[in-house]
Amino acid sequence: MNKKLGISVGILVVGISIGYGYHRFGASAALAGYTDANINIGAIALPVTDCGPTASHSRLVCLADKLKSGLSPELLAKLQRPYTVAEAKLWSNFPPMGFQERVGPTLGDFTPEQLAFVKAILQDAASLAANEGYDELEQVLNADDYLLEETGEAGFSSSNFHIAFLGSPAETGTWQLYFGGHHFALSNTYRDGQMVGATPSFRGVEPFTPFTMNGRKNAPMAQERAAFAAALEALSQEEASKATLSGTYTNILAGPQQDDAIPAVQEGLRLQEATPTVQSLVLAAIETYVRDVNDTGAKAIMAKYKAELDDTFLGFSGTRSVDAENDYVRIDGPSVWIEFSLQPGRSVPGIHPHSVWRDKSADYGGNTE
Repeated sequence: MNKKLGISVGILVVGISIGYGYHRFGASAALAGYTDANINIGAIALPVTDCGPTASHSRLVCLADKLKSGLSPELLAKLQRPYTVAEAKLWSNFPPMGFQERVGPTLGDFTPEQLAFVKAILQDAASLAANEGYDELEQVLNADDYLLEETGEAGFSSSNFHIAFLGSPAETGTWQLYFGGHHFALSNTYRDGQMVGATPSFRGVEPFTPFTMNGRKNAPMAQERAAFAAALEALSQEEASKATLSGTYTNILAGPQQDDAIPAVQEGLRLQEATPTVQSLVLAAIETYVRDVNDTGAKAIMAKYKAELDDTFLGFSGTRSVDAENDYVRIDGPSVWIEFSLQPGRSVPGIHPHSVWRDKSADYGGNTE
């Protein structure tokens, strides 16, 4: 097993704040097992299959079987893993120069024909809403291609994102679709044909300002920022005072390998005490995360979070416009936990977001082993 390279975790600035960083390796330092190629997944045509026309768990299993049937034994062994929560926890926001313990092959390991099935699987597991779900994923991959082009730094690129099946995709039993790389983690867990968890789910992007790459304009996290800003700017002075968290948060708390970092005590404005307008805007912000999941799963999750809204708290640190370094927003409910943090650029000038969605009862599908 490769070891983590150059990770620093520390308490930064004021208050309870966790910082994650990685040492830059430079353009000349090739990383074993990584290809630094532009996949341009948006340009890949979807496969023609007999798996059915509509996204469903059955179609997802069918597509997974089609992908597996065309792989060499070596590649299949990397893709199809036994189900364990220990491997499910091997996700990160780092690029490979900071974290090399992800499981599964990278996109660069597949042929164009195999990548067509990978794309179809990702589209079926996610929503197809603009700037959410699969579209957001595509834009985050484009961001890594942009960073490779701008910096020449080994490790960046869409080819260096991993996919794995933890447990065999089937109508019975437990399995997880694992997908992730720099600034992205997708963790959909299924049991007996039903999605039982869509978290941990990490999203980030650099650059944060709109950029053009792979033939399209990209701004994958603009909707999340705008939704948080709308909720905070709707607060009255009294509500804002209650929602203000002490200290400065330089990053999210419940990031990779920080499964126990969610505070036991809720802080901020209890939404039972907020106006209907604020409550509605907070639900809209939550939806920018939950709607990354396909419609069937998203409806059930949103119904749960809406039922728990009175006991959900909104907190923030920094500005209410959510557009400055160290601006931080948190939604903390009986089940839902969402964080959004703006921090300095690591590879290009400006600020960029780290954000995580967790579910206190359904992370890793509620499984512990």
